[in-house]
Amino acid sequence: MEYNFQEIEQKWRKHWADNQTYKVTEDPNKEKFYVLDMFPYPSGSGLHVGHPLGYIASDIYARYKRHLGFNVLHPMGYDSFGLPAEQYAIQTGQHPAVTTEKNIARYREQLDQMGFCYDWDREVRTSSPDYYRWTQWIFRQLYTAWYNLDSNKAESIETLEAKFSENGTYNVNAHIDSNWWKHLDQTAFPHFSEFFAGEFTATDWKSFSDEQKQLILMHFRLTYLADSWVNWCPELGTVLANDEVKDGVSERGGFPVERKLMRQWSMRITAYAERLLQDLNELNWSESIKEIQRNWIGKSKGASVSFKVADHDTKIEVFTTRPDTIFGVSFMVLAPEHALVDQITTPEYRKSIDRYVSAAKLKTERDRQADTKKITGEFTGAYALHPFTAKKIPVWIGDYVLASYGTGAVMAVPAGDQRDLDFANHFRIPVPAIFEGADVSTEACTDKSVELANSDFLNGLSGKEAMSSIINAIESNGFGAGTTNYRLRDAVFSRQRYWGEPFPVYYENDLPYLTPKNVVVTLPPVDKYLPTEEGEPPLARASKADWNVFHGDRMETNTMPGWAGSSWYFLRYMDPQNENEFCSKEKSEYWGQVDLYMGGAEHATGHLLYSRFWTKALYDLGYISFGEPFKRMINQGMILGRSSIIYRVQVRSKDAGDKDALSRDEGTDYYVSNHVAQAIKLRQNGLISLVDFKELAARKSSNWSEVSDGLTKKLASIKEIHSEEGKKDFHIWMCPQHVDIDLVDADKLDTEKVKSWQPQYAKAAFLLDEDGLMHCDHEVEKMSKSKYNVQTPDTLVERYGADTLRCYEMFLGPLEQSKPWDTNGISGVHNFLRKVWRLFHNKENDLDISTKKPNEAEFKALHKTIKKVGEDLDRNSWNTVVSAMMICVNELTELKCNKQEILEDLTVLLSPYAPHLASELWARLGHTGEVVNQAWPKVNEEYLKENSFEYPVSFNGKMRFKLTLPADLSKEDVEAAVLNNEQSDKYLEGKTPKKVIVVPKRIVNIVV
Repeated sequence: MEYNFQEIEQKWRKHWADNQTYKVTEDPNKEKFYVLDMFPYPSGSGLHVGHPLGYIASDIYARYKRHLGFNVLHPMGYDSFGLPAEQYAIQTGQHPAVTTEKNIARYREQLDQMGFCYDWDREVRTSSPDYYRWTQWIFRQLYTAWYNLDSNKAESIETLEAKFSENGTYNVNAHIDSNWWKHLDQTAFPHFSEFFAGEFTATDWKSFSDEQKQLILMHFRLTYLADSWVNWCPELGTVLANDEVKDGVSERGGFPVERKLMRQWSMRITAYAERLLQDLNELNWSESIKEIQRNWIGKSKGASVSFKVADHDTKIEVFTTRPDTIFGVSFMVLAPEHALVDQITTPEYRKSIDRYVSAAKLKTERDRQADTKKITGEFTGAYALHPFTAKKIPVWIGDYVLASYGTGAVMAVPAGDQRDLDFANHFRIPVPAIFEGADVSTEACTDKSVELANSDFLNGLSGKEAMSSIINAIESNGFGAGTTNYRLRDAVFSRQRYWGEPFPVYYENDLPYLTPKNVVVTLPPVDKYLPTEEGEPPLARASKADWNVFHGDRMETNTMPGWAGSSWYFLRYMDPQNENEFCSKEKSEYWGQVDLYMGGAEHATGHLLYSRFWTKALYDLGYISFGEPFKRMINQGMILGRSSIIYRVQVRSKDAGDKDALSRDEGTDYYVSNHVAQAIKLRQNGLISLVDFKELAARKSSNWSEVSDGLTKKLASIKEIHSEEGKKDFHIWMCPQHVDIDLVDADKLDTEKVKSWQPQYAKAAFLLDEDGLMHCDHEVEKMSKSKYNVQTPDTLVERYGADTLRCYEMFLGPLEQSKPWDTNGISGVHNFLRKVWRLFHNKENDLDISTKKPNEAEFKALHKTIKKVGEDLDRNSWNTVVSAMMICVNELTELKCNKQEILEDLTVLLSPYAPHLASELWARLGHTGEVVNQAWPKVNEEYLKENSFEYPVSFNGKMRFKLTLPADLSKEDVEAAVLNNEQSDKYLEGKTPKKVIVVPKRIVNIVV
């Protein structure tokens, strides 16, 4: 009864490829369903078993919807631009395209192994010029668009130019920086800021030169050039996104990151802040992901207020959500990067301010927000004037204020804000008492219901009551206005890398212009993938002749970030071969939104937000007919690795605790297993005297006599080294070492293989356990190459088959939960598939199928499974489906069922989970069509009706016996049948029951 999974799976993978089984075309007669995975970055290490978790789940669902009659789009591609390939290119000199191609081939091989129903004719690669020509095209559309707040959508920049020509800035309501005109190049606009103040007439517009018009339009475009504070990594020579920085260093390589002001391309995502926020309500996403995005967008209502700076012709603009507390302002704090810091700092404080600003640049905004306990700041020597009282207020700088949030300045109200209070207490700044009866000596008062005091015309009002009054006063006095603010910042879109989408931009007289349409700008060859000696991006190394397109004085040498290609790839899947459009309107309207999107929750504030932004922009500009990309999304949990650990014996002198004397010696290293190590750990938190160690080791180890002489000599030599200092008392320290899980079987290490695994183990001595084996310790943690705990699917597919792996990954538990990887149960899942095979075959492995009509028990076993599997898939409970099918197969096995009518439907039920096996069985049943195209079995409720029920009969609450009765009996009939049963006589003992409780199809309880 052999189930030859290797032969079967190889056969059907070839069949599917040869016959294009999973090719998809638009079919107006069928309802569409679009299932999508977040496409992978193809790394050199290939897939590990955690990667396919979401892929398998989405593949199962795609197959299920296909069985239900939907036209299913289920594509796959590669997010193939990225920093890892570039870093490898820097190290080896090999072009990133070469390693990327190699990695993709590896991924494709692994993906094909697992039998996914991808239409590979629709594959996309973000690094292919055929793909990124359309990424460049989208950049063009955003560059030539502006956001009209009157229509609340993006429009062509031509409509803005028409407005300027007709009425100047009159009636132009655009999403722009309110002080945009202050940032104009004063050499191009002499005296512009002095008399235009952001407004001009149609006559003015027509009098401007083309250069002046372009400089003005730059401040209105959806993608624009501006000076921005960025995360700059000198070692990598590039800007990093916030999610690429952890604890002040780059996530890749661990290099220091600093804040730096650079001229960068940016995307005006802030124009969409409110729509991004409100449209979350339309999405069938987890509340946790929605909440992450809400917090990231960070909508808050309050007021914008101007504070004049004493002895300066300038103002500090602040945004506050509590303008009602303005009379409690006792100081102001600017972000270290604030543009006014240099201007208002007085000479006596210049050095300390400069030192502080330099130190702050070495911290990312995330680090500054996280480090709430450390209070730092410096006084600038300048003062602002309170807008109501004209009282002088000291102006400080502090890194808890961020340049990217609000205006980069706060009016500090220590009585009402904890960070302001901590700052004030630390630097001994006065804390005005503005809350009636509140003690703010150590804790700020944030309760808006508390009445205000010492607040002029606001006295006696609660914070809520005072809000409208204070905003009216601010507006009527002309130093501010009520406003809504968002934490969301415009997205920096430039990267100083080689391996990324080149911009379709050239410069003339330092002004950017778009290259000619319909020509893709490809990456030019360079001699090195490093920045130039002058600090320019790697593309600056290319000569004019190296570019396939060259115009003006120079080409743009930054590249786009990784999220450029991933923000719209779901659209290209709809029409991947189209050479004339990024996606035809006809096809985008047919496929529409992604119906089910599968991927990790870690992309909540990056990819998911940017994809929503680009989709809305393309919708506004009329290229697609929907404003959200992903209708429904499920975030799969992480599969955690099971690391294997042994312990290296380190010998340290008692007085030199941090010195590892043994590791400095070139002699033998000694390793012990978890059994010995755990015994040692019981003593003094991992420290144990040498004498006790020898005693324990001799008792716990089978080969102590073999290694004891060497270890003793080692200790003696170390004593000689330290004898002059009198350090003769030594301790044993257990240092955990990860070992490759491929060298471990059932927690037992192959000590001979480990010696050839890495040089450090070549001369190692292993202290074995009592059974002569080395037992590893283990920990459950994230799969990582550095932990040597990465389990690739290849070995498991070879040993058990892809269908087993598919079923097992689903069987591990609920998809959304993280779970440890453990292969101990995989043989049970494999045996389940072998049992399925046996239902169809006799002991000689010949097909043995009966065409007789199934009996009632066989129909019941099947149809309760049809119902259960369908319901579970509809509610995305992938793991319980495997359990249900296991139960069904066991029941059919007990019934010795080999009826074709039953097994055909069972094969279809199995098909989404084990497509290779199901395809083989379907063909063996005599069918020529593909099982994936068969209709999903329908539940016949008649087979699920229970004709009888076994009642547990209790006397005074204690169950005494069970009685099987017809299921349709009334309560009265059940009571009569129980009381008339001879078993009841034994427990009634001739007494008349006081009460008989009957719950139909549940219980009977007789109270005596």
